[in-house]
Amino acid sequence: MTTTSFTKKTLGLETVEPAVTPPPSSTGETTFTKKPKISNGKSKKRDIPEGLWVKCKKCANLVYDKELDESLKVCPRCQYHFQLGARDRIQSLADAGSFVELDANLVSVDILGFAGTASYISKLADNQKKTGEKDAVITGLAKIGGHPVALACMDFSFIGGSMGSVVGEKITRLIERGTADQLPVIVVSTSGGARMYEGMFSLMQMAKTCGALAYLAAARIPYISVLTHNTYAGVMASYASVGDLILAEPGAEIGFAGARVIKDTTQAELPAGFQTAEFLLEHGLIDAVIHRKDLKKQLAEYLDFLMAAHHKDKEAAPATA
Repeated sequence: MTTTSFTKKTLGLETVEPAVTPPPSSTGETTFTKKPKISNGKSKKRDIPEGLWVKCKKCANLVYDKELDESLKVCPRCQYHFQLGARDRIQSLADAGSFVELDANLVSVDILGFAGTASYISKLADNQKKTGEKDAVITGLAKIGGHPVALACMDFSFIGGSMGSVVGEKITRLIERGTADQLPVIVVSTSGGARMYEGMFSLMQMAKTCGALAYLAAARIPYISVLTHNTYAGVMASYASVGDLILAEPGAEIGFAGARVIKDTTQAELPAGFQTAEFLLEHGLIDAVIHRKDLKKQLAEYLDFLMAAHHKDKEAAPATA
């Protein structure tokens, strides 16, 4: 049987339909052309290197970190006062090279054996590492405008500036030193209140510090209290509110309890901004609101007046046998 083979003729008239898919490559794989990505018109968020810029909490502008440091942590655009660390505060107030720290090695102990989501011991260790300080206040002797003073500055970054046994003890010792050496006492406060991890031991510091201030007052030695953002609860209810002069920084929030707690307790509508320094000044609860850059100069002027009066009283007092 014979097999006949046929050859298909091409007349050259056939139309070639366009390929629906790309032809296979020499390797047998199909290649596809990637479509360009269509932009949605939204710009990508730029990554801001940490530590270079700070967003102002009031005006929302970005402030160069170095510029903020040079302005004592005050926003150059809206004058919002950021919280200032204790060491930076001392540097901004004390005459250059005059500060001598006292009781630097006092540390808190876990007298109650507090146990919660984290132990008190671990909280202390974490905050000591974070801030480089032993506790929430630094005390010492310094000069302001040439006047020798006993100076204490609190630090909110250490457990919210809370007042525990060490804070109360250091401030009490400073006041006693001021009484003994006839030095005016200045305390710069920033605190969320008594330290809950120490229970009633922290509450006892309220009476202890005020008791020491009573002896200072009896000796007719000036005490100036400076309130900064924010000063609340047990601190405001004790030594922060009993100064011969009570000063505050602009916009500082000051009170005993938070606005929400007060509203829920009293069931009353509260005035707008009733816990700000400006509101308290208007209602006679503080003596002056002073911009941070002017604070050192103003303190020096107050000390000129107060210490002149103190020396005059001392000279007029009858001699004791």
